[in-house]
Amino acid sequence: MKLRSKAAALLLLALAALLLTLLSLRAGRAEPPAPPARPAAAPQRRPAPAPERLPGAGALPRAGQGARRRRPPRPRPRAGRRGAASMEKLARRSGESRSFQAVLPPELWMHLAVVACGNRLEETLVMLKSAVLFSHRKMQFHIFTEDSLKPEFDKQLRQWPDSYTKKFEHRIYPITFSVGNPQEWKKLFKPCAAQRLFLPVILKDVDSLLYVDTDVLFLRPVDDIWKLLRQFNSTQLAAMAPEHEIPKIGWYSRFARHPFYGSTGLNSGVMLMNLTRIRSAQFKNSMIPTGLAWEDMLYPLYQKYKNAITWGDQDLLNIIFYFNPECLYVFPCQWNYRPDHCMYGSNCKEAEREGVSVLHGNRGVYHDDKQPTFKALYEAIRDSARSMRAGILSALFTAVST
Repeated sequence: MKLRSKAAALLLLALAALLLTLLSLRAGRAEPPAPPARPAAAPQRRPAPAPERLPGAGALPRAGQGARRRRPPRPRPRAGRRGAASMEKLARRSGESRSFQAVLPPELWMHLAVVACGNRLEETLVMLKSAVLFSHRKMQFHIFTEDSLKPEFDKQLRQWPDSYTKKFEHRIYPITFSVGNPQEWKKLFKPCAAQRLFLPVILKDVDSLLYVDTDVLFLRPVDDIWKLLRQFNSTQLAAMAPEHEIPKIGWYSRFARHPFYGSTGLNSGVMLMNLTRIRSAQFKNSMIPTGLAWEDMLYPLYQKYKNAITWGDQDLLNIIFYFNPECLYVFPCQWNYRPDHCMYGSNCKEAEREGVSVLHGNRGVYHDDKQPTFKALYEAIRDSARSMRAGILSALFTAVST
C-alpha cells in the first residue's frame, strides 16, 4: 500500500518512532535491581605495589604500567548559582537517568502553559501526556481553564500512573484579563484564547515558558525545543514558526488587512517565551512615538485593530512583532507542523530532512477523517495508558491503510 504523500510518510515514521518509544518506556518501568551488598567482614584488598620504573625523558607511563593512582573524589557542587549550573549541565547529557532529572531544583524545571475552555479537556490531557511521554527533565504545567473544568483536570492528572506523575507538577489558574473588557477578550477568536497574551503578567515568578495550543502533540522531548532559548540573541524574547512557508499560498500574504511579521506571518500555536525579557521590554508600536510595556500595549492595540483582525490574539502578536522584528527568534516549521504543510503538497523542508518534532492538529483534524495520519497519532497517544501496544499498532495500521 502506498501513502498519499511525503508528508504522510513523515508522520508515519513519527508514528513508528512513537511505538518504539512507548514500548521501551513500558519495558523500562521496572526499577533496576540494586547491586549486591559487599559483605561487611570482607577486608578490602589493596593491590601490591609494583616495582618502581623510571620512565625515560618526556615519556609517560602507559596504561597498565605501574600502580594506578586513584583520583581524589570530586567535591559535589555547592548549592547556589554555580551548583545549579553544574546540575543543568549534567541534566543535558544524553542518557542521564530520569531519577536524577526528578530531583532537579525547581529553577531548572521546564514550564509549559496551555489555555483550555469549552470542550478542550481531552485534547489538553492528550497534549500533556505527549509531553510527559518523551521528555526527560521535570516540568511544571500551568493550566488556565474555566471553573467548571478545574476539578476534572485535577482529578484526571492525579489518576495518571506514577511513571507519569513523577515527571511533572501542575497548577490550575482561572481565566483572567488584567486590562480592558474581560468579555471582549473572552470572545476574541476562540473561547479564552486571548489568555495567552497575559501570561507574562500573570506568571510573574516564571522566567521562561513554552505556550502551546490544546491541539498540539509532542513527538520528541520538550527538552529539545526548550534548548532553543539558549539560541536567543540579546534582543530576542520570543520564538514562533511562520504561518506558511510559501507566500503565494499563505493566508496573511493574501488576505491580511493589518501589519504582520515577515512575508507570511506567524503561527502562535507553539510559542517559546522569555517572560523576564518581555516584562522589562519597551515595545515599538503604531500608537505613540515612544515604547510601551507589554501590559500597557495590549488593550490599545486591540482597540485600534479589532475591526481588521481575523485570528484574534495571533493577529495581535503578528502586529507586535511587525513593529519589533528584532525581538523574535523564528524556528523552523518542524516545531509547528500543521495540515497546511501537507494540504497543498509537502512544503516543510525541515520536516522532510529531520522529521516532525511538534504536531499541531488545527482545523479539527484529530476528530475527522480529513488527515488520517494526524488522527492516528492523536488516538495512539490518547490510548497509550490503557493499552500501549494495542493502541499504537492499531493506529499504525489505520495510518497505513488509509
